[in-house]
Amino acid sequence: MTVQTEFAALSLSRGAPHHIALVTDDGELTYDDIRGRVEARRDELGSTRRLVMIEAAMTVEPVITYLASLEAGHPVLLVEPASTTNEHASRARIESLVSRFDPDVIAAAEGDNWGLNEARTGTRHELHPDLAMLATTSGSTGSPKVVRLSRDNLLSNASAISQYLELDPADRAMTTLPLHYCYGLSVLNSHLFSGASVRLSSRSVLDSELWNDFEEAQATSFAGVPHTFELLEKTDFATRDLASLRYITQAGGRLDPERARRFIQLGHHRGFDFITMYGQTEATARMAYVPSDLAETAIGTIGIPIPGGQFRIDAPAGSEVGELVYSGPNVMMGYGEQPADLALGTTSHELFTGDLARQRNDGLYEIVGRSNRFTKIFGLRIDLDHVEHLFESSGIDVKAVSSDEKLILFVTAAGQDSVVAEHAASQWGLPAHAVEVHFIAEVPRTSSGKTDTVALLRYASDSTAGANPAIDDVVSAETLRTRIAYLLGTPHAVISDSFAGLGGDSLSFVEVSIHLEELLGTLPRAWPTMSMIELAARAARPQPPLSVGPDSSSGAEAPETVPRQAHAKLATRRPRQRLPRIEVPILLRALAIILIVATHADLIFVQGGSHLLLVIAGYNLARFQLANQSHRLRTRAMLAGVAAVAIPAITWIGIVGVVTGSYATATVFLGNNFVGSAQWTPQWHFWFLEAMLWSMLAVVALFAVPAVRRWERRWPFAFALAVLALTLIVRTVVVGGIRAEGTEKYAVVTVAWCIALGWVIARITTKTQRLIVSALAILCVVGFFGQPLREAIVIGGVLVLLWLTSLPIPRWLVGVVSALAGASFFIYLIHWQIYPGIETHSPLLATVTSLIAGVVAWKAYTFSLGRGRALLKRASSAAPRTR
Repeated sequence: MTVQTEFAALSLSRGAPHHIALVTDDGELTYDDIRGRVEARRDELGSTRRLVMIEAAMTVEPVITYLASLEAGHPVLLVEPASTTNEHASRARIESLVSRFDPDVIAAAEGDNWGLNEARTGTRHELHPDLAMLATTSGSTGSPKVVRLSRDNLLSNASAISQYLELDPADRAMTTLPLHYCYGLSVLNSHLFSGASVRLSSRSVLDSELWNDFEEAQATSFAGVPHTFELLEKTDFATRDLASLRYITQAGGRLDPERARRFIQLGHHRGFDFITMYGQTEATARMAYVPSDLAETAIGTIGIPIPGGQFRIDAPAGSEVGELVYSGPNVMMGYGEQPADLALGTTSHELFTGDLARQRNDGLYEIVGRSNRFTKIFGLRIDLDHVEHLFESSGIDVKAVSSDEKLILFVTAAGQDSVVAEHAASQWGLPAHAVEVHFIAEVPRTSSGKTDTVALLRYASDSTAGANPAIDDVVSAETLRTRIAYLLGTPHAVISDSFAGLGGDSLSFVEVSIHLEELLGTLPRAWPTMSMIELAARAARPQPPLSVGPDSSSGAEAPETVPRQAHAKLATRRPRQRLPRIEVPILLRALAIILIVATHADLIFVQGGSHLLLVIAGYNLARFQLANQSHRLRTRAMLAGVAAVAIPAITWIGIVGVVTGSYATATVFLGNNFVGSAQWTPQWHFWFLEAMLWSMLAVVALFAVPAVRRWERRWPFAFALAVLALTLIVRTVVVGGIRAEGTEKYAVVTVAWCIALGWVIARITTKTQRLIVSALAILCVVGFFGQPLREAIVIGGVLVLLWLTSLPIPRWLVGVVSALAGASFFIYLIHWQIYPGIETHSPLLATVTSLIAGVVAWKAYTFSLGRGRALLKRASSAAPRTR
């Protein structure tokens, strides 16, 4: 018997005694319950450290045995349970591991019972004191080596996952991945470490009973590999109301960007986060994750390192692309290929992942290829060289490559296609459609005599394309990406990004929408949240006849009536428009600011423009800052909006206040609402800016409450209506009825309903909702001012915003309207100092001068801001980087 060395016990079950730890079909187990059972199982396993193999079925006994083994210091080898669908292949893989590593104890189900089958009473192995686990790489793919993991590896990774997922005792995971797979095991480890609970289930995500169990258990999360989400799209998952669902995690390979976007957006609507992660068994599961607030803008990346981890890119000089290298406390001790390796200490301090990567300008890491011959297919990490060697040992010459979640095999002997496909699917546990076999007369070679992998992939792609011709929309999407990235100053943008996702706001909206109208024609109402791929695909479809009726302006698309092969031609032959069209919010902003300035300069007397601008501000707030994004990104966008108002406003009003003495300190800092007189004075000049600023801050505070965020995502239209109702109640209480008197027309609490009304309009999705809101808008306005013309201006503008998406205007007016709309904030800000000295001589000149001065100020400010950002970026890139 081998002499035992000292070791540190590892306890993962850290919940409060009476909290639930495990939920099964048969009931619930508290942490007290499992600790009692773990202690009993420790006694059964004995005090001598032994190698324990566990068939990891998704039931209580394997979990108890796993936890007991770790606490008693027995290194664990988790293997797949004997499959009822392919028991022969499962048994063969298990027997291969038994033969190679000779476990001292095999814990497995025997019929309905659970048993510990002892090969010996002691052990024949010398086990390193730090060794806690032997992990098969991503589900026993046939590779002969295992990963040696220490107690620190398991503990640090469980802690890091718990930290970035913000797990607490209220969380409950539904198991959707096997425990012998490192990703599935990490779900169990991290939840027990956090004192949370796990609902054990072996049901497929295709099984409706799984989701019934999910609801009954009030589970808060589940995990999936790319294939999981492909399957979910074939079910009714998108329409199920899983009220307790807090987040979904995805790892195990690259998820198709558009499928990722669909699930992210579904989460935005339903109130859950979609979190992409990256890892390998060699890192005890996780190395990186995408923070939930970056989910949509970071599609296609692996995000940032987990807490405690670091990345570096081992790149050749002059290149930003190289092998991704990870370091952290979760990096494995090393590989094991034979029993003698179990005595080894740590031989790995860095993990060379085999993935080629680059770091984007925003700091996120992006995988761009593979530097070795491992690939992940449906969550299984498969050694392509091992695939070729396996077939070679059977006398079959096979070359293996992978692409788009497929194992692609090439055979040079006719008639072996079906045999190779069937054997590969069975051997590696892949679905039949994930294995593609091609017959080739000769293996292509490079000039150095090596297999020409690029030629093989091209052959496979060409063969597939011959059966399924594809439409190339990437060029037009890339055109949009280039244009939007330039206008927003976001060079890191990718074609799966949207305007709102890239941080677009009401200030940049005008310029971007004008450019997109030129490229794409009439834009749908929801274009700010559509990806460039979606916009390009829409442009490739035949457009409906142009009109200004409600049906054609609601953003709905005409049905596809021509073959897809004709789309590219149709895209270049759209019917010519006699007049260019411009989005209604832009046109209304321009008209409103003209009315405001012209009225103040006594050119005309048509009030209502400011309140209409507030409605448009609320509409844009919902479209941009409150677009379908995560809480952190929404908060960042709203605070950026606050800064965009506050910084130039406080600067300008402060300078004017110092020079002229006309503004009090409270007015300078946009706080006159709280201390101002009940009578109109110059201190009320900036009431409009105060209403915008304090309303946005109120929304930030409102969304700081997690329950509020969930309600808004799940019922966006109803939630906006509730906010409108609340603001109307407050207005009624403050003014003591319907009609506002004096400065009540300008106080934040009595005009917040304008912002809320715009928010409601932005959330409309049906014609019925449009009709309801039209009636509500009239009820909101009528009687509030006690001035029929003023009320008519506001109602008319709101109805135009409600029912029209765009309007035709003369081409020469496009630039004028877009400039006035873009500069509307600056025009309002500085016109108080421009028109008074001119209006007595010429109200028209006072109006025109104020408008021009505002446009010049806007251009100067945006130019200075752009130059400042460019200089900062240049200084940052010139600064030496340390690793």
